Amino acid sequence: MATNSYFYQYLFISIFVLFAVVFPLLPILLARVVAPKKPSPVKNAVYECGLESTGDSWIQYRVQYYIYALIFVIFDVETVFIYPWAVAFKQLGLFAFVEMALFIGILAVGLVYAWRKKILEWQ
Repeated sequence: MATNSYFYQYLFISIFVLFAVVFPLLPILLARVVAPKKPSPVKNAVYECGLESTGDSWIQYRVQYYIYALIFVIFDVETVFIYPWAVAFKQLGLFAFVEMALFIGILAVGLVYAWRKKILEWQ
């Protein structure tokens, strides 16, 4: 069988997918078979951080928390993009500098917009 045939390439991918599915499922199934099963009311009780929970679990959060999370993710992703650029800055040249300045500028405009709309203020 030639190593460059389509069958060989699909065989490699299918083996990879098989391992990707079996590898995480095997410990879960093994634990389900081997683990002792002695349910009791204490073990089935709901707890949080080792303490018994009190009150209703359905509480509503303010929409502003969602906006804070989105802004955090935006700046977190910005850091993920800026770090490799800063590491390879000397090799990239002027074009990469202009592109990164444009990227930071777009994010700065978004931050100024959020600031002007008073989204970032606690009430």
